[in-house]
Amino acid sequence: MLFHLPKLPAEIRISHLNARVNEQRKKIAQTTCSKFELLQFSQQLSKESRVRRKNNQKVYVLDFKGDMQASAVENIREEITLILATAKAGRDRVILRLESPGGMVHGYGLAAAQLVRLRDAGFQLTICVDKVAASGGYMMACIGSEIVAAPFAIIGSIGVVAQVPNFNRLLKEHHVDFELYTAGQFKRTVTMFGENTEEGKQKFEEELQQTHVLFKHFIEKYRPKLNVEKVATGEHWYGQDAFDLNLIDKLQTSDEYLLGLLTQHDVYVIQTRRKPTLGEKLGLQAAQLADGLVPSVMNKVFESLAKANQSLVQLRDPKL
Repeated sequence: MLFHLPKLPAEIRISHLNARVNEQRKKIAQTTCSKFELLQFSQQLSKESRVRRKNNQKVYVLDFKGDMQASAVENIREEITLILATAKAGRDRVILRLESPGGMVHGYGLAAAQLVRLRDAGFQLTICVDKVAASGGYMMACIGSEIVAAPFAIIGSIGVVAQVPNFNRLLKEHHVDFELYTAGQFKRTVTMFGENTEEGKQKFEEELQQTHVLFKHFIEKYRPKLNVEKVATGEHWYGQDAFDLNLIDKLQTSDEYLLGLLTQHDVYVIQTRRKPTLGEKLGLQAAQLADGLVPSVMNKVFESLAKANQSLVQLRDPKL
């Protein structure tokens, strides 16, 4: 019998980005500045701190790195719940650093729905894209009040794709029958092992088109100024072209964008880390042990090969 151990609870870490950056600024200043310059720098930090207290505006930074299943939604839903329960809408802001080439419709639909919670609650939501926000990734990005992308970030790919291999002829060649039983005319439209009918293929194509229509309507709702029909071709664009097409609002890296907020806002980075299970810990220890042993073993192997090669050379040329 197999026993499935429950997942350990997630650990949410919150770090004050201003404090982290200022600590590094102090180290550089202490190394490079004169005493008078250090005094000026200290006064500047105090002034920035007073400005932040007066503004009393907090910025919460989240991260989403998407895979095919949009599995990071498990973390972001908890982080968004935490923000909704503690932050003040209309005053505080949320920034999502997004990186995703897209994936399954239901996974990214749920991820986008989590961001909608922030918009509906009245938070200003900025999406920062440094590398890619395509397909399901752009579905998430369009929720933002503002989309900021790096100059060479990949944006768009507003389309739907499905690839289904079919092994029916191979099975027939090996005299293997495949039987599929369904109740409902279109319970199964296309299959990997059965013989696909034209009717089934047509229905499958209709479902893809319906999904595409829903995708376009979703984007139109949150980016009404975007000419969706012009960009919903499945193509993707780099930063400047995406800006010209109104897919994004600003060309800038997330680092530069956040740096511009630090002097007047308290910026907090929220990260969720799931504690490793005992098996994962043991696996990590084994990997670390292997990392230490492999170089030692390889060195011995190379030494042996060098000695053997030297012996061969000596046999060929006794003068060496």
